Amino acid sequence: MVPDQVRAFVRRHPAVRRAARRIRVHLPERLGGIDPDRLPPNVRRFDLALPVRDSGPLVGPESLEVRAPGDFWVAKRLAERGLAGYEPETLACFLAALEHSRPGAVLDIGANIGVYAALAAARTYREVYAFEPTPDVAAAARAIAAGNGLGVHVEELALSNHSGTASLRLSATTDASNSLAAGFRREVGRIPVRLDTLARWRERAGIVPAVIKIDTETTEPDVIAGGLEVLRRFRPWVFCEVLPDRGVEERLMALLEPLDYGWYHLSGPPPHPPRPVITGRGSGSRDRMWMFAPETPPPGFWRAAGLWRSAIDACLPRT
Repeated sequence: MVPDQVRAFVRRHPAVRRAARRIRVHLPERLGGIDPDRLPPNVRRFDLALPVRDSGPLVGPESLEVRAPGDFWVAKRLAERGLAGYEPETLACFLAALEHSRPGAVLDIGANIGVYAALAAARTYREVYAFEPTPDVAAAARAIAAGNGLGVHVEELALSNHSGTASLRLSATTDASNSLAAGFRREVGRIPVRLDTLARWRERAGIVPAVIKIDTETTEPDVIAGGLEVLRRFRPWVFCEVLPDRGVEERLMALLEPLDYGWYHLSGPPPHPPRPVITGRGSGSRDRMWMFAPETPPPGFWRAAGLWRSAIDACLPRT
């Protein structure tokens, strides 16, 4: 097998990954050796503190027990920085939207290990769905939800603008960069995944979406294109990653303008002003998320977002 095929095989099988690392710690760096001090644990276990807001809804646990493969990027980030260091601007507005949106389900599209889905399930009584096409990552999301008694439905499925199957490109960088988009990151292999549109999935599931988060590594416009009927009919709040220099911004504006959604760049403390255009330029690694609002957020929305942000800032790693 060629090297990239070997890497893809190793990426798909955790036991093989662990065995390969045990071999590589004994090799010199020029032959692919790795420093034993930088070797991730086979399994990463930690408690993740969840935000508890003064005068906020008293729902769910104060923390989650997280257990995930040691080389998963999101789990590593959470273990090192807590929720305070993981998209706090977006999480605060996401929680505010859960308070202020109409009754309905929460969809975490491109969920990875399901941070947004778990938070929604831990802080509301809404029905929650997490969409993650990478099999081992979806398994971790399912295990975290089940281990904490959270009612998250994990769908091992990619959402796009058509149905069928597609090749998911496994990123050579991290499991958080796997994408359906060709050329997004250097890839180490591909795996076939099931594909559907948001509109068709919603019709089968029979749910009403109220809040949707989308982070699919540059295919976000395809997700929205496959769910235009859902946005037009149910008017959910949408939280969406916008990466620069990928043509994502123009496509999103073309899709959303006819629907009369407002655009808010989630950068810095709330409140966030509406923006005339969607752009990924000038965004740092922490502030690439946008809120697409079906209505002008009421004053209570921004107050709730500010309170949630303070609560999230207190969610530091537990030592």
